[in-house]
Amino acid sequence: MRNLALAVLFVAAPPALAAGPEVVALGDSLTAGYGLSPGEGLVPQLQRWLDDHGAAATLVNAGVSGDTTAAALARVDWALTPGAKAMIVTLGGNDLLRGLPPEEARANLDAILTRAEGAKLPVLLVPMVAPGNYGPEYKAAFDAIYADLASAHGAILGEPLLQPILDQPDRQAALKDLMQPDGIHPNAKGVGLIVDVLGPEVVQLLGRVK
Repeated sequence: MRNLALAVLFVAAPPALAAGPEVVALGDSLTAGYGLSPGEGLVPQLQRWLDDHGAAATLVNAGVSGDTTAAALARVDWALTPGAKAMIVTLGGNDLLRGLPPEEARANLDAILTRAEGAKLPVLLVPMVAPGNYGPEYKAAFDAIYADLASAHGAILGEPLLQPILDQPDRQAALKDLMQPDGIHPNAKGVGLIVDVLGPEVVQLLGRVK
């Protein structure tokens, strides 16, 4: 009877979603899930979104808190495991927090995308947006990096990562309801809004996997 019950459960269970191609999410604390429980971060929420929408993929969390574009470049060869088939790049936030020169971030991101090209991996490049307190020249130079590099490398250009939160009609309420107390990292609810925008972009990325 026990074997029969197991057989019935096996037959009745819905087919599991295929593992799908391995997609490396290369980023900093916003990717790593800083301040959140293991299931609330960007990568696990995005994985659930893909599963729920029938998009077969296996996301690999290659986010490291505190990473600048230079630090991510130093470990990109390690992050791109032999099984990787695509890459999501979400970097630049710590360059902004430190006020590093935009030309350095541009060069580092250019090198990261060049490594992905060499490995024949399609890339989704997710921008960060510079605040205005560094001045208009800095902001213009930094914000231009992502579109320029996406065009140069044939990468998919995503929406700025935090834009779904910044687009909320009441900015102060959004900071309270969707961000952690540090005002830098989204909380689980804020990550959910980000994933609703990021998910379809990753589906587009999966369409480029060979």
